[in-house]
Amino acid sequence: MIARILPILGVTFIDILGFSILLPILPYFVKSFGSSDVVVGLLFSTFAACQFFAGPVWGNLSDRIGRKMVLIVSQIGATIGWMMLAFAHTIAMVFIARMVEGASGGNLSVTQAYVADLVEPKQRGRAFAYVGAAFSAGIVFGPVLGGVLLERYGFRAPFLAAAGLQLLTLAITIVMLPESRSGAGAEVATVAHIRRSLQDPRVSPVLLQMWAISLALYAWFGVYALLLQAALHFSASQTSFFFAAFGVLSVILQLGPVPRLIDAVGDRRSSNIGILCAFTGFAAVPLIHSLATLLPTFLLFAVGLSLARPGLSSMLTASVPENQRGTILGVSSALDNLSGFSMPPLSTGLLGRYGPPWAGAISTFFSLIALLMGLSAQRKEQGALSSAEAHLTQEAGQTLAGSST
Repeated sequence: MIARILPILGVTFIDILGFSILLPILPYFVKSFGSSDVVVGLLFSTFAACQFFAGPVWGNLSDRIGRKMVLIVSQIGATIGWMMLAFAHTIAMVFIARMVEGASGGNLSVTQAYVADLVEPKQRGRAFAYVGAAFSAGIVFGPVLGGVLLERYGFRAPFLAAAGLQLLTLAITIVMLPESRSGAGAEVATVAHIRRSLQDPRVSPVLLQMWAISLALYAWFGVYALLLQAALHFSASQTSFFFAAFGVLSVILQLGPVPRLIDAVGDRRSSNIGILCAFTGFAAVPLIHSLATLLPTFLLFAVGLSLARPGLSSMLTASVPENQRGTILGVSSALDNLSGFSMPPLSTGLLGRYGPPWAGAISTFFSLIALLMGLSAQRKEQGALSSAEAHLTQEAGQTLAGSST
């Protein structure tokens, strides 16, 4: 299985390597223009809003013309966005650069569809864990590279490095990545097909739960760097290095215990365990006042993120028809981006108004909702399984009784 998805894992790693250069640095870059914490949140929201509208389009297009071409177009747009950001001299130019990259950002949903195309359903939870490991590996090295370049050369150098990495992913995609869908003779999802899938009780509950946890995660992504600055007085470079350490932990989890746990307990239970860990970590944010009190929260968050998303992604891809997979994953990506649009201004606004103890409040609330949804679904699935087993036992007993007579 790993050999089949290795090229897309490589593309994911390099792509996230470039993206993770930005994540810890961007809040400090925005504030270098004299902007407030709320403007930092608005910038994250602008990027996500553009992805919100672009995600379903790229996903549906990948169902029609193939995954590879969509990835190529997306990577070209991202390269242009990074270059614009490197040479931005005003906050308005920063916003325009993020809009360009956001509008071209179809990578995530298309990558997920690519993996689902190549992997058997029973192996998808493990495969998505490996994608998560590639994602986390990129997070390890990106912040370190960004922190070193920032200290030595200023803000422009990390952004130029990210643009160069996007060019590298473009070359790898063109040369090494095979097309996972031929498109020949394949039925393309129509609007009616998509509507029926979203109304399907097997699909919509998973989408809604994924949306709830993404609301929690994007509220956290928007505020965590500012939290480290406000609560522990971290610099931009220190935040980058700490985020890299978080990535190391995530890689260890996703290459070691996470795939084995998913295989042992299944997608539903493993995702619920992950969401419970994330909820506990977010609820502990008010206790953060030193590095020692920070570490348990980030440990729980790493475990939660490593477990929750692979299981939910696997369940989603298993519940939709093959010809709609890219489109439905595009819808999932759009909901993620709606979270990215709406949550950062709220979480950064709470931090700015009420201080660090409130930084995780929104994430705590929505992770609790996701957890309750997951536990409810697990009980229903267990009840349905018990009913099916009882029915089979009853039929077997009737068959034996008939044979004896």
